[in-house]
Amino acid sequence: MRPGLVVGSQAELQWQVTAEHVIHLGYPPPSVGKDWLLSGKPIPDHSVAVFSTPNMILMMERAARRAIEPFLDPGEESVGAAVNIEHLAGTPLGSQVRAVAKVTHIDKRLIDFEITAYDAHEMIGRGTHRRAVVLLEKVAAKMQTKQNLAQEPAKSSSAAVSASTAMTLPSLSTLQLQQRGAVLKVILNRPQKLNAVNQQMTADWEVLNNYLASTPAIRVVIVTGAGDAFCAGDDVKEVGTLDLSVAQELSYRQARMYLAWEQLPQIFIAAVNGLAYGAGCVLASACDLKVAAHSAQFGMPEILLGWPPGYGIAQLTSLVGKTRAMEMCLTGQPINAQKALEYGLVHKLVPKGQVLVAAEKWGEQLLKLPAQAMRETKKLVHADEGLQPKSAFLADTAAYIRCLELPDAKEGIAAFTEKRSPKYPG
Repeated sequence: MRPGLVVGSQAELQWQVTAEHVIHLGYPPPSVGKDWLLSGKPIPDHSVAVFSTPNMILMMERAARRAIEPFLDPGEESVGAAVNIEHLAGTPLGSQVRAVAKVTHIDKRLIDFEITAYDAHEMIGRGTHRRAVVLLEKVAAKMQTKQNLAQEPAKSSSAAVSASTAMTLPSLSTLQLQQRGAVLKVILNRPQKLNAVNQQMTADWEVLNNYLASTPAIRVVIVTGAGDAFCAGDDVKEVGTLDLSVAQELSYRQARMYLAWEQLPQIFIAAVNGLAYGAGCVLASACDLKVAAHSAQFGMPEILLGWPPGYGIAQLTSLVGKTRAMEMCLTGQPINAQKALEYGLVHKLVPKGQVLVAAEKWGEQLLKLPAQAMRETKKLVHADEGLQPKSAFLADTAAYIRCLELPDAKEGIAAFTEKRSPKYPG
């Protein structure tokens, strides 16, 4: 370490509380049961999103890291060694928060801090934190040793568990994965359901997202659908069987699942080979680049089933504009591929048989460009959208859940299941 860090040195870090930083306290409240829902009385909305304790601690630790950074030599880094925190008060979504880290003791490569956190009104957290300055060469060698051990043949049941957790391409029931070099092709594999997103596909995407986050060697992800459809949206029949609390949490998980693609190091290319409705339209919107068949269709048909989209409105609006998003979401009517191209929802159109070929060719072109520069560019484009597209799904899901138990939604699901037109009261 370089000299200069002394007791009393401090650093400050400011964040804005976004959707990635909050815990959402539930909707509806536990006191609301089926009898209340069937009575037709308005459901009290007690939902609230607050800055989570783990993210507050992360902010405080990063403030301490910032205090040390100017004094590190090349090849050094600081890591957390101990933390003891009190979370004193809640802070709502959208607020500005800050953390202050002050050095209280230095023992060679161990630095102790007093850390505090504030919102605009009060102190929201306080505690102590210790960081250790380590040599990256030693950390890398130790991690490599662990990886080597994980790849050795299992010598016991515990060794078998370690080997099974090595970062290999996962096997998923609803997603078919095909890797070729630095390109991973993901095929939505529920063709009998037009690749509709259900609970299992959501869980499979969460596993795949975790894998991608730890595998930057994969640089391009191409997403397409098995059979004639890209993705018909959420599995409506399954939605009709879910309790409100399950439906709410599933909607939050799906919103975060697509938003995670903004943070992943890979470039996502949607190869839209057929209809992309609801969640399928959101899925395509979440990709960085989109190529579609001339015969593809895009739509947000949730209103026809009796509820608003549970997520994705802000992302769609950022691509096509408020006027066009309003038309798509209020009427529920699909648009053809040519109109999607004019709206800015896709980048290029090709014959249906050439969709994957075009996406793969695009991926090959991207691999010739500098990887880090592409990742940084992707971050900057998404960062420029601001807070609203990242947090709007909280309100989307609350509105979706409020409508899901109403008679209109029940009629919409029944009509969908019975393959007839719904009959909504005037």
